[in-house]
Amino acid sequence: MTRPLSDRDYRSLASFRRELRRFLAFSEAEARAAGLTPAHHQLLLAIRGHVGDPPSIGDVAAALQVKLHSATELAARAEAKGLVTREHTDPDDARRAVLALTDAGAAKLADLSAVHREELRRFRDQLTDILGQLD
Repeated sequence: MTRPLSDRDYRSLASFRRELRRFLAFSEAEARAAGLTPAHHQLLLAIRGHVGDPPSIGDVAAALQVKLHSATELAARAEAKGLVTREHTDPDDARRAVLALTDAGAAKLADLSAVHREELRRFRDQLTDILGQLD
């Protein structure tokens, strides 16, 4: 049986949520300042961070936790902006498209990722303190 949460536990959970939201707000603002929507930034990162073969639309949908049609629409908008390319490379399934970053998409992502790395270091330190307070 687990013990009831203390006031300190609730304060720690609230602090965690506040810091998480602060990081997400930072990320969204940085994406917009770079001329991207937050969703496009997440798409670029999901493509670049994918392990294995080039990611399909389905892989990206799973990574972003969105429905397949939403990922398809997002990829189409990113393609129209020159951020990604879509290729149909599966001879057995013409519906399957794989995604790759364009040079422009890769450059935007590299710039954003450098800024995010610094913010994540701050976030890590905050989380270490907050999580250390949980009993």
